[in-house]
Amino acid sequence: MSLPPNSKLDLYLAHRNALVDYAATIVGCRAQAEDVVQEAWLRFNGRSDDAVPISQPLGYLYRIVRNLAFDLIRRVASERQQANGEDLLDDLSDHGPGPEQQAVSSDELRIVNVALAELPERVRRAFEMHRLEGHTLQHIAATLNISVGLAHQLVHQALCHCADRLEQANG
Repeated sequence: MSLPPNSKLDLYLAHRNALVDYAATIVGCRAQAEDVVQEAWLRFNGRSDDAVPISQPLGYLYRIVRNLAFDLIRRVASERQQANGEDLLDDLSDHGPGPEQQAVSSDELRIVNVALAELPERVRRAFEMHRLEGHTLQHIAATLNISVGLAHQLVHQALCHCADRLEQANG
């Protein structure tokens, strides 16, 4: 049974609220149910009259609503599973320094290594413990059997020496 266009609209309007209620029970949100029913109407109305006639147009309309509602649920579930997609893309992109910056950093690291080798053992060790190993000044003082003030001076001395060498190199 093929319906004339006005009959399709009349059928839709007569059952619209019931269709929205039906879709809302599936998707769990009245606003989304409204969208589902609107999309169902567009599909139902856009169906060519030349196609196979529909024996139960109301049942067909309900089936469209049901299918669209389940499609929406699947789409939302898929989006939730991939909610951190932006983070994943950030992780994939390379935020590291470019080749030029790597070369500069490599040169600076070489200069700092040479500068550290020039330092007395206790000064170098205090600096390495503090800056490279993350130890507190109190721990350095206890390990080297010196005062906390002296540990601070040694780290400061090493830092200034390295900074001077880097400044000399960059002229």
